[in-house]
Amino acid sequence: MGFSGIFSEGIDLKGDRLIGVIIIGVGIPMICFEKEIIKDYYDNKSKCGYEYSYMYPGMNKVLQAAERVIRTEEDRGTVVLIDDRFLERRYRRLFPKSWMIITK
Repeated sequence: MGFSGIFSEGIDLKGDRLIGVIIIGVGIPMICFEKEIIKDYYDNKSKCGYEYSYMYPGMNKVLQAAERVIRTEEDRGTVVLIDDRFLERRYRRLFPKSWMIITK
């Protein structure tokens, strides 16, 4: 996700201008005071603090990067996810149902 800032907002690569993306890692944000406050709050409320403070924001970035490739029904492209954590059920359930996941 090192270049996510370059392509994260305000650019629209239509048609065949962006035919693929390789996403390395699940996009977990860095540990910080604010994220830890959120984590503590949700841990006390529902035992899901890690998910709300780190996992969901990270996967949101992953999905946004992937959606840059496929913008319309006519777009075609490849999204490669490189991290074994993408195979874990807790991450796979966050993918859109329309995604075909191929594992090797």
